Amino acid sequence: MARRRDRVAFLTDLIARWEALGRPFRAVPAWGAALLLALLAAGLAWSAWAVPADRAAREERRGAVQVQIQAQAPAGETGDLALYERINSRMAAGEGYYRAALTEQRSHGYPTIPFVTVRTPVMAWGTLVIGQTGWRVVAIALLIATTLAWVAASQARTLFVERAGAALLLFFAGSGAFLQRVALLHDLLAGLCLSLAMALYRPGRWWPSWIAAAAALAIRELALPFVLLWAAFALVQRRWQEFAAVMALLALFGLGMALHASAVMAERLPGDQLSNGWDGMLGPALFLSSVAELMSPLILLPPSLAGPLALLCLVGWAGLGGPVGLFATLWFAGFALAMSLFARGNNFYWALLVLPAYGAGLALAPRAVADLVQRVRGSGLARQPSRV
Repeated sequence: MARRRDRVAFLTDLIARWEALGRPFRAVPAWGAALLLALLAAGLAWSAWAVPADRAAREERRGAVQVQIQAQAPAGETGDLALYERINSRMAAGEGYYRAALTEQRSHGYPTIPFVTVRTPVMAWGTLVIGQTGWRVVAIALLIATTLAWVAASQARTLFVERAGAALLLFFAGSGAFLQRVALLHDLLAGLCLSLAMALYRPGRWWPSWIAAAAALAIRELALPFVLLWAAFALVQRRWQEFAAVMALLALFGLGMALHASAVMAERLPGDQLSNGWDGMLGPALFLSSVAELMSPLILLPPSLAGPLALLCLVGWAGLGGPVGLFATLWFAGFALAMSLFARGNNFYWALLVLPAYGAGLALAPRAVADLVQRVRGSGLARQPSRV
């Protein structure tokens, strides 16, 4: 027990020191800054090569998967969005969600084992109430609220030009909210909720973030690492009321997933297909390639340019500093690692969980690189106090 308390105290002190640094790259010694710049240059060069290669490989694998699905499915449109539309149509005709979902997945060559291959019913149930147009309005409202909230959250730590650039990039990175079929994009809606949760958070006023994170968890279980990281921060910094609320959210999530699993298993039939699993081990190129493919305006650029810019987004967040910068960096880097290890090539859409907030980091990248360059030159800039 004493050792556990010592570890928590050490982490608490470590986070406090990080937050006191202000812009952390200004506190790096000259030799460390030179090393980081060298690693960054190597990473940018690698991503310029790796992202186009990953994009080509994924297109080849995606084509093979589509051929396999088409061979097993009846005539008609194939793909995930078409699947969700058929499920919604069956529900509109009076069928229950789980029977409709498993019947459609089974008849169109999709696995139903394990239970997480079936999406939670929240968005499908919502479509019955507000329709696809209603979900589109919700998504656009979330994007606007997230953009405004991030401007307010970063005001004390950024220049006006940085805030303006970050707001524009964040808005464009979430432009999928305007898609006609946004009601079928679970990861996109969950990503908007998580970005809003980060932007709204304030010490002592955490409940708006709690609501947004709860919505993300209800829509997509892949939001779980975000909430676990939040719980770890609350525990280490001894914010006990907040920690209890986040743990309550995790308990509700566990109960919800248990009910979801039970409902899925009740509709299974002998011979249902088993998923291939999630052990892709495709490396960080998959994450960067996915961000470049899903994030406007990177989607408009050649992959050899979009890949390095996607990497610079993470660099920008790392250079922001403060509790916001630290949490965002750990969340984005951790999710990138998870995709690198577990995602298959056709799971590229997982990257929507970090958008649109991840895209705002590109506007912060110039200051991060400039801070490292100044440290190499030995400018000895004063540290800024943490106010965010």
